[in-house]
Amino acid sequence: MGATERLAPLRGLYAITPEAPDPAKLLRLVAAALDGGARLVQYRAKRLSARERAAAATPLLALCRARGVPLIVNDDIELARALGADGVHLGRDDGDPARARSLLPGAILGVSCYDDPERAAAAERAGADYVGIGSVFASPTKPDAARAGLAALVQARRRVRIPIAAIGGITAANAADAVRAGADMLAVITALFDAPDVAAAARSLSRSFEPEADTHARTQPAAL
Repeated sequence: MGATERLAPLRGLYAITPEAPDPAKLLRLVAAALDGGARLVQYRAKRLSARERAAAATPLLALCRARGVPLIVNDDIELARALGADGVHLGRDDGDPARARSLLPGAILGVSCYDDPERAAAAERAGADYVGIGSVFASPTKPDAARAGLAALVQARRRVRIPIAAIGGITAANAADAVRAGADMLAVITALFDAPDVAAAARSLSRSFEPEADTHARTQPAAL
C-alpha cells in the first residue's frame, strides 16, 4: 500500500472503541457507528488480556473490512501484525514510530502528540501517516489529560502536512471548531458510543465534514 492509499481514508469521524468486554456488544456498537458514517475505527482496550483483545479484534476487523473502513489497533504493534490490521496507533510509551513503520511498512501509522506540535513534526519525520492532538476539550475518558486546546491544533497544522486527528471532549457542538482549527479527523469515544443512538450521533459528528460545513469552517478565522 502506497502513501496515497494510506492517506485516502484519513478524514472524517474516527471512532475510538470504548472499554467493552463483551465482543458481541462491541461489534454492534461499531456497526452502528459505521452506519452513521465513521470513516476510521480504532480498537482500544486497556483492561483486557492479550487473548481477550485478539478475540474481540478479530470479528471487528472482519466487520470493518466488509464496510471498507480501516481498523487501527491502539498501542499494540504485535496485535496489529498478528491480525493483519490496517494500522497501529502509538502513545507516548507504546514504542518508537520509526520502528513501527519498519515493522508495518504498508500500514497506517498514527502517533499521539498530546499538546506538543513539535512532537507532531517529529512523528511526521519518523514516518507517521497522521498525528493526534489533544485533549482539545475537557475529556471524560481522560479527565487529567493535559489540555491542548484549539491553539495546539492550529500550531500543529502549520507544522505538518499529514492529517491531524483532534481528540478529547469532541462533541457535535464543538466539532466544527476543531475542524476550523485544522483537524482532518475527529477522534471520539464518549459522545459517540455513550449516545442512546450511536448511528445518529455518528451522523451528527460527521456533519462538520460535509462540503457546505467544511467550506464555511475553513473560511472563518481559527478559534484560539
